[in-house]
Parts: sequence; structure tokens; C-alpha cells
Amino acid sequence: MDIAKLRSQPHLSASAISEYIDCGLSYKFSRIDKIQPEFTSDALEFGSVIHKVLQNYYQKKMTGEIMALDEVLSLFEEYWKEVGESSLNIQYKDGKDFEALLRDGKEMLKIYYEKQPHDDFTILAIEEPFSFLIEGLPIPIVGVIDLMEQDESGTVIITDFKTSSKSYSADEVDNSQQLTIYNMAVNANGYRDREILLRFDVLIKTKVPKFEQYYTTRSNEDMKRITKRILSVWDGIRKGVFIPNDTNWKCKGCFYKNHCNEWFRR
Repeated sequence: MDIAKLRSQPHLSASAISEYIDCGLSYKFSRIDKIQPEFTSDALEFGSVIHKVLQNYYQKKMTGEIMALDEVLSLFEEYWKEVGESSLNIQYKDGKDFEALLRDGKEMLKIYYEKQPHDDFTILAIEEPFSFLIEGLPIPIVGVIDLMEQDESGTVIITDFKTSSKSYSADEVDNSQQLTIYNMAVNANGYRDREILLRFDVLIKTKVPKFEQYYTTRSNEDMKRITKRILSVWDGIRKGVFIPNDTNWKCKGCFYKNHCNEWFRR
């Protein structure tokens, strides 16, 4: 599948569904009106660069080559400098800047490199696009799975790479809408008869960086519940219902703050 082609057609994604639930007005600004964000988040850019480095790492691992730590760190520096040169409107959190995040990234990747389990999983795919339909939804759900592996028993492990400022709670992992959608995608694309494990690989930006893995599973009931939620989201979008949520904790860092204020003034 070509993810660019899939995304060029009407579709929903895990991030779009979450954005609509978090704030319908933000969804409208970004997904319907196609308004350019007012700034770029340092966390978003940082996470994207970490993701690109890990993608490279696993692509080489898939062919039997293990990248040296120095190569991993050099790759991060190269990608991060590209971001610094091309993204002129990055908004940094208090106490952070380009150089600080360059150091953070190298420290986090060093911990990841040293702490990741040395398993014998077979890599099935890296950056694997998916598309699937659910009954009652006239457009597909589209996305990309970071990493698909298989253990010696045939169990499929679906991994999503994350960066975070804190450890995840059990509820965050077990109730992750994104992982539930990934399970549905894998079921719909040839793995319905296989046992599926879902995993977050999280690089944590604490004073002393940490790397943690969280495993979880999904039941048929979990997937039925999210199907109802997705259909409700689609019903709201179809009817043009875009409710602003200016009490959400994400509001402070919203890319559309000025547009939101203007909307309320109108």
C-alpha cells in the first residue's frame, strides 16, 4: 500500500478520531478548513526525528545488520539539524531549545540502545501502511504501524514508538484507542487467526532518561466499543458538528489558539 495515496483520499485515522474527540473545532481547523498551524511543537518535531532514527535502526536490523551506537547518535544529530534548518517556527517549552533537545535526544537514544531487550523476534514490517473498513463507515480508516514482529510461537507483536515526559500508566496503555485501531487493522489485513500483542516502546524525557516497554492486548469487546465510538465521530463530522473544547489540557499548546479565539469572538 502507498500511504501517500491512501491519505490523499477521504479517510479517518487514529489521530483524526482522537482530535475530533478532544476538540471538534481543532479538527475542523486542521482537517476540514486545512488551516496552516500557527507554530510547530518542539515535542512533535522531536518525536518525529526519534521515530525516523528508530525506523532506520530496524530497517538495518531486518537485514541482519545492527547499527553501532555512534551511528544511531550521528543519525539523530543529522535529522535534528535538518529540522532546525527547515522549521523556522518551532515553539520550545520553557527551559528547552534546539541544543537542549539535541542533547536530550542523544541521551534518550543511548538509554534505548543499552536497555532494549535482545529478543529473537522476526521483523515482519517497518512503517507498514494499512487501510480497512468497518460496517457503517463509508470511508476507510488509514494509518501506519511503526513495527510488526513475530515471536517463535507465531504471535504477532505490534509496536508503536513514543516519546513522553513521564511513564505511562496501566490505564493509558490498556485503553489506548490507537492500539485498539492497530489491532483492528491487523485483523482486517490477514492476521485475524493469529494471537496479537500490542506494545508501546516509550523513550521518556525525565532528568535521567528512561526507556520502558508496555505490553497489552485487546478483546473483541474492546474493538466493538471503539467501532461504536468511531461511528459516532463520523456521524458528528457528517452533520458538521464541531464542538470547541477550550477546557481541554491540550488547549494551552493548541496550534490554532488565535483562530479559536477569533471563532469565539465571532
